[in-house]
Amino acid sequence: MTCPIDHTAAEPVVLDPFVTDLDGEGARLRAAGPLARVVLPGGVPCFAVTRHAEARALLTDPRLVKDIEQWGAWQRGEIPLDWPLIGLANPGRSMLTVDGEEHRRLRTLVAQALTARRVERLRAGIEELTAGLLDRLAERPAGETVDLKAEFAYPLPMNVVGELMGVDAADHPRMKALFDKFFSTQTPPEEVPQMMADLGALFAGIVAGKKESPGDDLTSALIEASEDGDRLTTEEITNTLQLMVAAGHETTISLIVNAVVALETHPEQRALVLKGEVPWENVIEETLRWSTPTSHVLIRFASEDIQVGDRVLPKGEGLIVSHGAIGRDEEQHGETAGAFDVTRSPVRHIAFGHGPHVCPGAALSRLEASVALPALYARFPGLRLAVPREELRNKPVVTQNDLFELPVVLG
Repeated sequence: MTCPIDHTAAEPVVLDPFVTDLDGEGARLRAAGPLARVVLPGGVPCFAVTRHAEARALLTDPRLVKDIEQWGAWQRGEIPLDWPLIGLANPGRSMLTVDGEEHRRLRTLVAQALTARRVERLRAGIEELTAGLLDRLAERPAGETVDLKAEFAYPLPMNVVGELMGVDAADHPRMKALFDKFFSTQTPPEEVPQMMADLGALFAGIVAGKKESPGDDLTSALIEASEDGDRLTTEEITNTLQLMVAAGHETTISLIVNAVVALETHPEQRALVLKGEVPWENVIEETLRWSTPTSHVLIRFASEDIQVGDRVLPKGEGLIVSHGAIGRDEEQHGETAGAFDVTRSPVRHIAFGHGPHVCPGAALSRLEASVALPALYARFPGLRLAVPREELRNKPVVTQNDLFELPVVLG
């Protein structure tokens, strides 16, 4: 027998649009139970899964879907088209927003283009780009404060995903400005429709260019990818390109930045790594768990009532996956889940998702971090934060664990 949620039993957790205390928010979500009522920025109510085991179960449950038409609030007209997060909730048709056979079709075609061989072929380019960025940093005067995010953590993945997808470097500044608005909770509602139109036009133009002049890149490969005569439509290619560029650089930026912050605020852990007593792989996986790049993933919908522990996710309700809370779940990671510990073994997390919609770019993000972080510390072993940890400013992005800047002294 199911046990419906008593909506009067507890106040919902209101997600802070300014993201001033992400750790505290994760703790409040876990305290609210594995299925918590939340309010998204803009006043949109939904639910959040906050525990590892329940998240894994839900992410493989076919009753939890990506089809926004299953969202009762959407059907009733309660979600305005100028909601700042509308692009995350309704990003257009791609493998991110369909389920079942349609999802398998799109993912298979994308997988034909995003092969392990293609990703591995990027290694030499990543190493060369990393070395070039570090050479530029080495030219800075000794003791000068440097924004490591702007000068290293951002250009590396942006250039890598740009090369992978065939995006011209001249488009990067425009793309950055649009994605900043796309992810921000503070984008004025009156600017949202134009921002969405501009993003769509930018990526449609890139796809049109690749149809005219194909290259050795993933966008061209998506255009050519087929299975039993099936091909991706232009809309599917455009939306997939936008999705992969957005996720492909944002996640890796946060992974690199968060790893540096974690090491610099845990000097004993940093010492183990720099002495070679702990591999960099451990740093990457522990950062993904403890300071996950993606704090909340929007949004899935219950096509039927779904039992979650002793509660029920009602049909027609939206659900977000709160990775920031899940990564520190004591039921999964033990009583030290709240501690950053690079000696933790094994680190079993779902920072890149789980089930059919697991992130297809996880291998690339790990590859970039595995090149960038050891090279950074080999070049600048005396690197240190230029300000106390509490002075680092979170960006107002409900989906990303992201900073405005990362001021460091290279040493």
